[in-house]
Amino acid sequence: MQEPYSQSREGNVIKRSFSKNIDEMELIWHKDETDRLISVDNTSGWQFQFDNETPFELTMGLSFFITKGRIHRVIRGNNDLELTITELG
Repeated sequence: MQEPYSQSREGNVIKRSFSKNIDEMELIWHKDETDRLISVDNTSGWQFQFDNETPFELTMGLSFFITKGRIHRVIRGNNDLELTITELG
C-alpha cells in the first residue's frame, strides 16, 4: 500500500506533506514505531486525533509529542499539510 503523503528524510528528521486533495479514507488510524516530536509548518483546517480523544486543530507553529505505539490519525483540512517530524528513538 502506498503512503498517503510525500516525504524527505535527513537523519532522524522527516519533512512530510499531505495533499488537500487526498481521499479521507487514506488517512487511517495508525501507530508509530518510535517516539516523535511533531512540528506543524503549514496548515489550514487540518486536525489531529489520538484514539479515544477529541480531535484538536493543527495550527502553524504548534508542536506536540506522540509516544511510540499510541494510536492516532490526521483529519483532512483545506490546504496541504506540512509537518516536520523528529524521531526520538
